[in-house]
Amino acid sequence: MKVRYDPEADILYVLVKEGKVKDTEEIDEDLFVEYDENGNIVGIEMWQAGKYVVSEILKSLESAKKVKI
Repeated sequence: MKVRYDPEADILYVLVKEGKVKDTEEIDEDLFVEYDENGNIVGIEMWQAGKYVVSEILKSLESAKKVKI
């Protein structure tokens, strides 16, 4: 599995496995899933990732900094 983030386009892409994409399905607004010829997930693409994912990760990191071990 590989994860790429393009900050200029604000797109997060998760490559689940190598292979040719046969079909892409829009699951929700700004969320797409790519499938191979056998119906297995090949990749997941999220537009506006900063809004949905990156900001949540940063919030979690800030919370973790505040926790005393």
